[in-house]
Amino acid sequence: MKLSHEDLPMFFEPSHHELGARLVRAADAIAAAEDAADEPARDRAAVDALARAGLFELVAPASGKTDARSLCLAREMLGYVSARADSIFAVQGLGVQPLLLAGTPAQRDEARSYARGAGIAAFALTEPEAGSDVASIQMRAAPVVEGYRLDGEKLFISNLGIADHATVFASTEPSLGSGGLTAFWVNLSAPGVTVKPLVATAPHPIGALLLEGVIVPPSARIGEVGQGMKLAMQTLDAFRVSVGAAAVGMARRALDEAAKFVTHRIQFGKPLSEQQLVQAHLADMAVDLDSARLLVLRAAHRKDTTDARVTMEVSIAKLGATEAASRVIDRAVQLFGGRGVMAGSVVEHLYRAVRPLRIYEGTSEIQRTIIGRSIAAAYAPRTKSREIAKPLEKP
Repeated sequence: MKLSHEDLPMFFEPSHHELGARLVRAADAIAAAEDAADEPARDRAAVDALARAGLFELVAPASGKTDARSLCLAREMLGYVSARADSIFAVQGLGVQPLLLAGTPAQRDEARSYARGAGIAAFALTEPEAGSDVASIQMRAAPVVEGYRLDGEKLFISNLGIADHATVFASTEPSLGSGGLTAFWVNLSAPGVTVKPLVATAPHPIGALLLEGVIVPPSARIGEVGQGMKLAMQTLDAFRVSVGAAAVGMARRALDEAAKFVTHRIQFGKPLSEQQLVQAHLADMAVDLDSARLLVLRAAHRKDTTDARVTMEVSIAKLGATEAASRVIDRAVQLFGGRGVMAGSVVEHLYRAVRPLRIYEGTSEIQRTIIGRSIAAAYAPRTKSREIAKPLEKP
């Protein structure tokens, strides 16, 4: 397989090219480890393969600052070879990022062990009644003599079942809304913690998390009281652009599989690839794929090389890449015909695996809202005094 650093070198530094070569070598090992295991053991097989390849270091770097382009390269490769490994890898990063951003020295040291794969983390933000609306989180963190008592439920939490700790967001002061949210590093083997496995359309570890009277010490708090909303948004901002990279990897695999299939499948006395309508499908897939990769790499490059806010570029990349990848994979299924909807085929698996990417870490609707609001704000009329001082600017 080829990665972005080979086709688009202008976005990368020498270190990224070195990483890309290492990722290509790791790809076969990760895919083989998962394929060799039976379904109940595949999650752990993926964890072990990621750890052996040293990839968890990318989501828990010694510097404490994640490199967006490195994340994108890794997730492009993982999206191509294993959606399961990609999910585990990404959520490991989400789970430990708050420790790196605001943790105590002891918490940051613990995060370093997760870089070696010695532990697996989860990111417990979503609740039954709090998805995109993070401010409506109901989980309560009540101060007690021993520290805090946590009560509530989290839903759709990836890595549950293999995770030993989770970053849990709860409200220490519900009346303050998002201002009352605080993050905690919770041991999932603590009394009062219940993990309920869930089954997603694309297999990966996921579940619900029920906390009933869970007592955590003051040292479990991440950052200051009331800093939880900021930490959650900073964490999601750090990884959101890489969701687009995972989509690119999945789309690239779909195009490869479809192109191989249509050049060997004979219908009406000639390969399908000689049919003009099939060629048109391949052309549209290539345009969507290249457009997605460029959007993702532009955003990742800007995120790594500027101190300016890149929220709009990241939202454009996340929205554009995940929607484009869905179109590419849908066309691949169409080109495979009946084989494309048979359970176990590569494109059928990709069809299921790509769908959640348009939902998690900010739905396509949320990304459209962010983008549209930014455009509207840029073109909104200024007050008279500001117009005199500074002419209206348009991007």
